Amino acid sequence: MQRAKIGVIGTGLIATGLIRLIGKQEDVSVSRILTRRNTTDMVGYPFQERLTNSVDELIEHSDLIVECSGDVIYGSKVIERAMEAGLPIVTMNAELQVTTGSYFARKGFITEAEGDQPGCIAALDENVKQMGFKPVVYGNIKGFLKTNPSKEDMEFWSKRNGTTIGMTTSFTDGTKVQIEQALVANGLGATIAKDGLLGFASDDAKEGGEQLARAAEGISLPISDYILSSKLPPGVFITATHDEDQQDALRYYKMGMGPYYTSLTNSHLCHLEILKTIRRVLDGKGVLLNNSEQPTISVAAIAKRKLDVGQFIERAIGSFDLRGEAVRIEKNENHVPIGVLRNARLKKPIEEGEMIQFSDVDIPESIALKAWRSVLKERVAIK
Repeated sequence: MQRAKIGVIGTGLIATGLIRLIGKQEDVSVSRILTRRNTTDMVGYPFQERLTNSVDELIEHSDLIVECSGDVIYGSKVIERAMEAGLPIVTMNAELQVTTGSYFARKGFITEAEGDQPGCIAALDENVKQMGFKPVVYGNIKGFLKTNPSKEDMEFWSKRNGTTIGMTTSFTDGTKVQIEQALVANGLGATIAKDGLLGFASDDAKEGGEQLARAAEGISLPISDYILSSKLPPGVFITATHDEDQQDALRYYKMGMGPYYTSLTNSHLCHLEILKTIRRVLDGKGVLLNNSEQPTISVAAIAKRKLDVGQFIERAIGSFDLRGEAVRIEKNENHVPIGVLRNARLKKPIEEGEMIQFSDVDIPESIALKAWRSVLKERVAIK
């Protein structure tokens, strides 16, 4: 059997774990690994001979590309090239999906993978819908939240967990969960109950899901949100309704009295689950989840502290200056999506808690910025 050739963008925690896993499969193989690092310095890296700094080489030797660099600007630039070559794209990069995913969804095949919370929610959604459930809440379980953590704390936890300080900070300050639930809302045809999400505290997924479901009553679409608990496993859940004539059976199955029923996935195994989505795509089973061609939710940049005119923003996601909040685009059309804020400079002072607007900042041209303009132009055309 000829193995499908899988190209990987990135050499971080997720990419490295995926590369090791693919290397032990009989139906897929690692073709090229795109990195910005000096490949001669990467002695001992898995499949070191397949490392490359060339996008052309990656594309030439791949049947499918997995983007897991964690970098919105860089990843989008490479994906555009890969799509021009007609290659399908699998991402483990919710930040990229929420920023440029809709632009790419119009151009070619792109899907987020199982493994991170959005892909796991999408897989659970397929499962519960096949059983006749009607989702009301697409839920994420977050273990800890501190919207403005100290650099010292983030350095400690970054070192302890083996993650970058930017990644650790974006997890802690809530940016990551806001991005994840914005992607879920866009991809699964849901919405949010309020800008910034509700994020109820609950150590019981069933009770937390019901609380969110009650908050969603009167909203015509399911909502995407999260609960905060240090005791629950790091999983996802869907709270749904079912037909009244199934209530006795569901009560017997220990699902509760209704009308809300919660299904829980206790874990998300990141790089290990990406392989399921790779095989899904290779088998022609279609998109698991992407940001949709017509997104309604974005993630705005919010100042963590007072910022001065001339402030340079090297990277907003995972910084100590800004955090992200999910917002409804129709009510915040001039906001700057946090994913496009890279190497930017403020043109005016910003107060703590203020949302960054395009008139506030100079942003270099990039694929991400082009993609966002395309999304807004499409929204205006539809109106």
